[in-house]
Amino acid sequence: MLPSISLAQEIGLVVLFVAALAWVLGRGHVPRDGRFHHPEPAGAFEGLPAIPTQRGTAAHPMESVQLTEAEEQAFAGLIRTLPRH
Repeated sequence: MLPSISLAQEIGLVVLFVAALAWVLGRGHVPRDGRFHHPEPAGAFEGLPAIPTQRGTAAHPMESVQLTEAEEQAFAGLIRTLPRH
């Protein structure tokens, strides 16, 4: 094929070309946004029935931790080191 490159390089170019061609042809079969769309069920989905919704703004006692003054100061110092965007 090309006189200036070796046989291994020519084979590599052919393999690369075939792979690129297969990729381009394969992309034609995939929807434009990359996902398959399924129709939504008739009723609106409100959430999983196994997970109850929160009842109020107060947290459950087992979901909160009382911090000591030193822990609160350490946490505040940590928050101050985070970059603001």
